[in-house]
Amino acid sequence: MNRNFFSLSLVLYLLMSSLSSNAANWLFKDGKSNYQIVVASDASPSEQTAARELQEYLLQISGARLAITNDLNARGRRIFVGFNQKVAELTGQPQPKAADESFTYRSIGRDLLIWGGSVRGSMYGVFTFLERELGVHWLTPDCTVVPRLERWSLPRLNHSEKPAIGYRYNNYHVTRNQPVWSAHVKENMRDAGTNEYGNQEGYWGCHTMEHLVPPREFYATHPEYFSLRDGKRLSWNEQLCLSNPEVLEICKERLAKVMRENPGFRIYSLSQNDNYNFCQCEQCAAIEAKYGGHSGLIVWFVNQVADAVREEFPDKYVGTFAYQYSRKPPVGIAPRQNVVIRLCSIECCFAHPLTGGCPQNQAFMDDLRGWARLAPHLFIWDYIVDYAQYLAPWPNFQVLAPNICAFRDNKAIGIFEEAEYQSLGAEFEEMKSWTVNQLLWNPQQDTDSLVSIFINGFYGKAANRVLDYYRLCQSLVKPDVHFGIYIRENHEIYNDDFLRQSFALLDEAAQLAESDAVRQRVERVRMQPLFLHCMRHKEQSRQDGTWDELVRLMKKYSSRPRENQTLDDFIKNF
Repeated sequence: MNRNFFSLSLVLYLLMSSLSSNAANWLFKDGKSNYQIVVASDASPSEQTAARELQEYLLQISGARLAITNDLNARGRRIFVGFNQKVAELTGQPQPKAADESFTYRSIGRDLLIWGGSVRGSMYGVFTFLERELGVHWLTPDCTVVPRLERWSLPRLNHSEKPAIGYRYNNYHVTRNQPVWSAHVKENMRDAGTNEYGNQEGYWGCHTMEHLVPPREFYATHPEYFSLRDGKRLSWNEQLCLSNPEVLEICKERLAKVMRENPGFRIYSLSQNDNYNFCQCEQCAAIEAKYGGHSGLIVWFVNQVADAVREEFPDKYVGTFAYQYSRKPPVGIAPRQNVVIRLCSIECCFAHPLTGGCPQNQAFMDDLRGWARLAPHLFIWDYIVDYAQYLAPWPNFQVLAPNICAFRDNKAIGIFEEAEYQSLGAEFEEMKSWTVNQLLWNPQQDTDSLVSIFINGFYGKAANRVLDYYRLCQSLVKPDVHFGIYIRENHEIYNDDFLRQSFALLDEAAQLAESDAVRQRVERVRMQPLFLHCMRHKEQSRQDGTWDELVRLMKKYSSRPRENQTLDDFIKNF
């Protein structure tokens, strides 16, 4: 009787296992799939691209090649890409606006539906499905992590996302002119233009007043167009005399010309030059007194230009800076609805979050909140590298997410993260470029978790030691230690014990590297303590060979040491 009971139990177990296996909703199994990808024949270019990439990445992951069809009524198991008549029928949802970047992917029966706005939303949905559900990560333009899986059962899914920040980008040189990578990391405003991944938005220019009214063209005949300082009109390192009506007319005419000739941009900059030499004439001073300071004069001037171009360009914006001497919000005047205020955080402490109570950030936070109350559109210009020493460790990862949250909470429509825009070789350049784009989309993510994903995917068998080095760098940040974007090798954040530990970890990482590609990636990380050591101990570095090693690596990667010094000049004057 016991044997019969055991036999019956075994039969029932095998039967239930078979039924469970047959019932599993396998997206792919053992190199095969019963699914096909459905995309409407009139789907947008980015949705068509997303369907092809979904097919390609599933092939790489599983070995199964899913067919792509335009037949919305195709039978069988389906993955719908993009909003169409069938998706509307199955979900009961209205069609999203084309520019809406939010998306949803949802299981309905055995089907998977991925839809959002047609410009980029649906595409972002496909990329997020591949990343979040299947572990694909587009870390750098030449490093994409694609796992290999034997089988994967499609779970019940109902996931939606929308961007925290509307316009998002950085300008790291290492990821420059990489529209495919930008699309995969949801960076939507680096290069204006349209491609198969949907259009990129664009912000035209910065510090543009000297380009619109250049001294070389006007100073000889109209010195009154330029700032008056100590009784003299400046012909160099100047600002404009914004109270001069002829300057206003020139800017109206020339900015409109720029907008006609460069129609692909969303925002066009009409902004102060990069110096403190604002005009001190009586007329400018009177307008500033009326509107609460330097920013009041600039807003008064830019508003008039924005009024002049509004009718011809109703969907475009005129942007201007709240920067250095113009950072404080004005009084008694507000930017027009087609004006964007670009607030810059250049004076801040980047060791501590803006909202963390750091006394060096309090004045900026006051100005941020003031502009948030006043400006219809606020755009942030933030900074994420040390411009005095691009290569040295500069541990600011811990402020990226909370600062983006602070900007979001104060109604920022866009954030530009200014980075190492001049050359390769900056401190953790690839990792910071990827991580900050992840956080611009969703700053609620854990930064250390993102860093772990990147390091494990990028540094291969050397990952653990590189991760230890990253953590060592972050440990340099203390509650009472502050740093800005122009610190040097003698700053209190650094010490020789840190250098000894760094070299030990990165020497071990180099030994663990399993390929030339990984060895070179570790080599670029080693440039961080190497640069710092050479700058702190110049004579010693000449004797111990580290200076020769640094020069070799900087030449190999064409690395610029700092914003205002070329590599050749650095070597010559070391």
